[in-house]
Amino acid sequence: MPKILIIEDDTAFCQMLQKFLTKNGFAVSTSYSIKEAEEKLAARTFDIILSDVRLPKGNGVTLLPQVKRDSPKTQVVLMTGYAEVKTAVNAIKKGAFDYISKPFTPESILAVIKDALHAKVSETEKTTKPSTTSGVGTINAKHFLKGQGEKSKKLQQYVELVAPTNMSVLLTGESGTGKEVTANAIHQASKRSIQPFVAVDCGAIPKEIATSELFGHVKGSFTGAIDDKMGHFEAANGGTLFLDEVGNLSYEHQIQLLRAIQERKIKRVGSTREVELDIRIIAATNENLSEAVEEGSFREDLYHRLNEFSIEVPSLRERKEDILLFADYFLAKANSELDKNVLEFADETKHVLLEYSWPGNLREMKNVIKRAVLFSETEILFPNALADEVVKGANNREGEHFSKADFEKERILEALRLTNFNKSKAAQLLQITRKTLYNKINQYQLDV
Repeated sequence: MPKILIIEDDTAFCQMLQKFLTKNGFAVSTSYSIKEAEEKLAARTFDIILSDVRLPKGNGVTLLPQVKRDSPKTQVVLMTGYAEVKTAVNAIKKGAFDYISKPFTPESILAVIKDALHAKVSETEKTTKPSTTSGVGTINAKHFLKGQGEKSKKLQQYVELVAPTNMSVLLTGESGTGKEVTANAIHQASKRSIQPFVAVDCGAIPKEIATSELFGHVKGSFTGAIDDKMGHFEAANGGTLFLDEVGNLSYEHQIQLLRAIQERKIKRVGSTREVELDIRIIAATNENLSEAVEEGSFREDLYHRLNEFSIEVPSLRERKEDILLFADYFLAKANSELDKNVLEFADETKHVLLEYSWPGNLREMKNVIKRAVLFSETEILFPNALADEVVKGANNREGEHFSKADFEKERILEALRLTNFNKSKAAQLLQITRKTLYNKINQYQLDV
């Protein structure tokens, strides 16, 4: 029975989580402080530690060195509010396995625990998934960030509703809205969560080799087939196969896909041996497949097979209440990837992020913020670090025109506020001399 230690100073929440995990077959111990946790860690070994980030006289991150030294195979999962995501991401760099944002669902915490246990077993046995899946599909474990807006809540409800079933799901929505992340969330919340999640970009597969990519081939079956190769379907067996931009498949390959779904078995190219399948199909498109059916470019029978349950993933402009939530997430991610320490957005930057229309949705936001973090020279991200088209797009949308001087004034005022108007510290934060700061204050006639 896997052993879990919960470190959480909220006693009611801690006890509730303990009861839930005990019912699900785990041996659970609890600690309400860092000191109590250190005593329990010294006395016994745990498979998983679930720790709140903020604790009296310390935080869950401070335990990482001790855990990694005394029990390197123990997996640490941090529980955090979204405002502390950057702390959790930095903790992952120091050895934590993962983090989960509060409030979380019972299914999501179980999924994270399963992943952690699976990683522990893999590390112990020095094994991973068979190497035949390498390069065939992408095994993903991405975070599904829950929003607070109505569109986001509806999306989350649909994910939780369909995840425990084996129904095929068709995800629709604009490019960049996070359809693959949504598909992965469905997989992680399903009974197949410890099995492979294989993502395939149907639009990126050349027509000439699509059959081989999907179903595999045997050595010598065609020119260039120098070895046996496992296809995406076999790689996903037992788990979930995500077919992104499924509308890009040719009519011939639509027929092959339909046959595989109906018969639940495939043959590799050049082979007579049938391979039994147990997979769940999640497909995605940014096209209108029902129109494609009417036009005759997409098979109606395949459309209905894929569309047992449909979810529309909303665009970012439809989720305005969650724009800053996503921005904070991508800020923490960029800090981790670039080894930077940009702590937060200036108020004026938040204004730009909220006003911009985000035609490229979450994918565009991720790239915009990563670039801005790279360019930012201070711990506060000011608008001058953003791409010009984003700032201009926000200005045009609201009919205002911000000047470089406006941005610089806001940057100075923000630094002064953060340092309680200590000009020496503000100058250090802005990475300018104290004399330059005084000159700027006089130039802009700031009343400070």
